[in-house]
Amino acid sequence: MIDLDAESIYAVLAQRVRELIAGRTTGLVGVHTGGVWLAERLRKDLAVAPEVGVLDVSFYRDDFARGGLNPGVRPSRIPFEITGCNVVLVDDVLYTGRTVRAAMNELFDYGRPARIDLAVLIDRGGRELPVAPSVVGRTIEVPAEVSVVLSRDAGGRLQLKLEQAARG
Repeated sequence: MIDLDAESIYAVLAQRVRELIAGRTTGLVGVHTGGVWLAERLRKDLAVAPEVGVLDVSFYRDDFARGGLNPGVRPSRIPFEITGCNVVLVDDVLYTGRTVRAAMNELFDYGRPARIDLAVLIDRGGRELPVAPSVVGRTIEVPAEVSVVLSRDAGGRLQLKLEQAARG
């Protein structure tokens, strides 16, 4: 059984992001939904100045035509200037790399960042695209038919669990 203490893993991620951004002005952008929760918390814990950017990459996914429009699509919002900015793209679980590719495509619609670093709570392997995180809270191995799911309670505490993936 894999121990997935989300709060402990978050503490490791926060320390690694702190080291990554030391001495430079940075904007945090979270990928909807879990990445936004993490980016908001990192902003508070690390005293990052700009408000957190939010990306919903649904329209940028290369499998959009196959899956159609998700009724939960929300608008993306970047409240700071992307051009020339050091951006930390934050997501909860890195798997195939397709969400990260979609997020970078969308970021470039807002401007040309000076740099994009990727921070993820969990790297579960299984890459289909050449995407690598700059910082990771924890790396785990789980079978393809298992999903790693981040949630948070009413008090903002994070939880991770493994679930049988839905068959498509």
